[in-house]
Amino acid sequence: MAETTQKRTSPRGRRNLVSEVATGLRGRIEKGEFEVGDRLPSEAQLTEAYSVSRTVVREAIAALRADGLVEPRQGAGVFVLEPSIGIQRPFQILDVDKISSIIEMLELRTAVEMEAAALAATRRSPAQEEEIYEAEAEIRALAQTGEDTTEADFRLHRAIAVAANNPRFAEFLDLMGPSVIPRSALQASGAHRSPDSYISLISSEHRAIADAIAAGDADGARDAMRHHLKGSQQRYRNMLRKP
Repeated sequence: MAETTQKRTSPRGRRNLVSEVATGLRGRIEKGEFEVGDRLPSEAQLTEAYSVSRTVVREAIAALRADGLVEPRQGAGVFVLEPSIGIQRPFQILDVDKISSIIEMLELRTAVEMEAAALAATRRSPAQEEEIYEAEAEIRALAQTGEDTTEADFRLHRAIAVAANNPRFAEFLDLMGPSVIPRSALQASGAHRSPDSYISLISSEHRAIADAIAAGDADGARDAMRHHLKGSQQRYRNMLRKP
């Protein structure tokens, strides 16, 4: 039990474990160990097989789902999907060379995630609240060492969606995947690297959202999420005006 607790308090260790589990399962699918239509081992079995927590397994499965490799089915388990070669799923058509495309995604996210944050403030469980704070801390820890924060940022927004305790919010983010994080799209194109001041600003906005949710303040959580995503929209609009 002590070892599990230590893993939970190490942001980078947690991120690496998720990556290892996702990569391992992806490899087994690609090798045909799990064929199309097969059900993956249960969450408990994967936890035992990889010696990780259930949360790590869930995040790894979410990553595979975002890649279109698996599909969770209520009450039945997680099943391997037929590879969709050359088919772009909804919300995946994001032109990273166009800031306008990123702004469009942010506008959509604002409409959805404001309500998710408000619901999370009134419905979150203690474990879900802890997950939100762990993700927020991971972003800050990675930023301080100059590492990429995209996965941690996505984890935070997804944790808030899960805490709304309406599965459709998390499904919405899973469908879009990590490309929903603007810095991910911009960095993929090799442009507009985030300065330290920008990362600090984003971290403070994330903390405000987490604190409002923890306080059970639905209106405050909604406003904090609006401020965060509307602020992001404005920052990218400012980029459009630069010569």
